[in-house]
Amino acid sequence: MNTLQVKSPYDHHLIKEVTLMDENQIEKSLSVAHNLFMDRSKWLPKYKRIEILEKAAQIMSKRIEELTKIAAEEGGKPYTDSKVEVLRAINGVKLGIEHLGQIKGEEIPLGLTQASVNRLGFTVREPIGVVVSISAFNHPLNLIVHQTIPAIAVGAPVIVKPASTTPLSCINFVNILYEAGLPEEFCQVVVCKSNLAEKLVTDKRVNYLSFIGSGEVGWKLRSKLSPGTRCALEHGGVAPVIVEKDADLEKAIPMLTKAGFYHAGQVCVSVQKIFVHSNIFDEFVRKLKLSVESLVVGDPLDPKTEVGPLIVTEEISRLEHWIEDAKNNNGEIICGGKRISDTCFEPTIILDPSDDALVSKEEVFGPVVAVYPFIDKEEAIRKINELEFAFQASVFTKDIDSAFEMVNRINASTVMVNDHTAFRVDWMPFGGRDSSGIGLGGIPYSMHEMTRSKLIVIKSEAFN
Repeated sequence: MNTLQVKSPYDHHLIKEVTLMDENQIEKSLSVAHNLFMDRSKWLPKYKRIEILEKAAQIMSKRIEELTKIAAEEGGKPYTDSKVEVLRAINGVKLGIEHLGQIKGEEIPLGLTQASVNRLGFTVREPIGVVVSISAFNHPLNLIVHQTIPAIAVGAPVIVKPASTTPLSCINFVNILYEAGLPEEFCQVVVCKSNLAEKLVTDKRVNYLSFIGSGEVGWKLRSKLSPGTRCALEHGGVAPVIVEKDADLEKAIPMLTKAGFYHAGQVCVSVQKIFVHSNIFDEFVRKLKLSVESLVVGDPLDPKTEVGPLIVTEEISRLEHWIEDAKNNNGEIICGGKRISDTCFEPTIILDPSDDALVSKEEVFGPVVAVYPFIDKEEAIRKINELEFAFQASVFTKDIDSAFEMVNRINASTVMVNDHTAFRVDWMPFGGRDSSGIGLGGIPYSMHEMTRSKLIVIKSEAFN
C-alpha cells in the first residue's frame, strides 16, 4: 500500500501518513458521484443542506484551536494567521447557507410577438453536476471550504483533492461534514499522485473543475477537459503597488509589510512589486526596511512568529538563485537575501532590479519584495500592464482623481485604493485574468458557477 508522508515544512518532523488512492479507487469515487447526480431521488433538499452546514459550522466553532494547529503544522503559516484562516473558513460555511436562497432563476418575458402569446417562461438553476476541486497548500482549510461548500450548498456532488503537502486539514474538514450529517457520497476526498489527478479531472463524467495552483498545470488541465466541462482556474500574480508622493506612509508601510511577507510571500496576491514616486523613494525604502527587519521568522506554531517556512526545501534554493539573478540585473539587496535554514528564508527587499530580472517578471512566491522608483505614474502603469499576470493590485494616494485614473487604467481583476493587495473577504469576487486565471471564486460566485440554467416554457392552452 502506497502512503504519503505529511511532514512539517518547518523542521520536517512526520505529522501523519496518509494512504494514497489507486486508479480503481479514483474510478469508484467518480462512479459514486456520477450515480448520485443522475439519481434525483438521492438529492438533498435545500432545507437539509442548510441543516448540515449549520451543524458543520457549529462543530468547527468548537474546534478552532485544533483546526488552527493542524493548518499551521502542516502548511507552515504562522499560528496567528492560521487562526484567522480558521475563522474565515467557519464564515465561509455560513456564507453557503446565507447565499443559498439567492440562487434563483428569472421570468422570461413572452407574448412580445404573436408567436409567443399564451406562454409563460421562466428559468431555474440546477446543480451543474459532478464537481472536482484541486486545491493548493497555502490555505489548507479555507481553500477547501471555498472549493467544496459552494458545491454542497447548491446540491452538486464534489470530489476534492488537497495539495499533497497539506491533506490533513481537508480530511479533517470533510470528516466534520460527515459528522454534521452529510452523506459521504456528496463530498469525497481523494489523495493521489498527479497522473491520477489528471485522469480524474479529464473524465467525461466531470461537469466542473475548480483548480487552484500553478498556471502551468492549470492551463494544461483545461486543454484536456472533456467537452462541456466548465472550469475556474486560480493561478499566480505579482500584486503590483503604486505609491504616489502624497501617500500616507505611516499607514502604507505596515500594510505592505504584512501583504508582502504574509505566509512567507506564498500567496497569489502577495505584494511583490512596489513602484514608489521618486520624491519619497528614499524615505519609503528606509521605513520599509525597518519594518521588514523587525519581522519574526521561525516556528509557525509559536504565536510570536510572523513569517514561517517555505513549503518545501527546494524553494529555498530557488530563491537563492532568484536573488543572485536580481543582483546580476542591477538589483541591490538592502535587507535579507539569504537562507536562515533549509526551510526558512530572510525577508528580503530588492531595490530597482532591471525589467529582465526574474523578480521583475515572474511570480516570486516567497518572502521577497522589489521596490522601483518612478517619476511619472504613466511609467509605473505601463510596466504593470506589460506584466503577464493580472490579479490584485493597489494604489496609495490621497488624490481621489489620481486614484480613479489609476484604477481605470491598471489591468487587474481587482484594484485596491489605500489598502494592500492581499485584502480579501470571502463573499467578494476573487480571481485573476490573463495568465492569472479564469472564472471567479468567492462563495456566492462559485455557487452561481456551480449551477446551470434550465428554461421552462408553459403553453397555457395545453391546460384548457
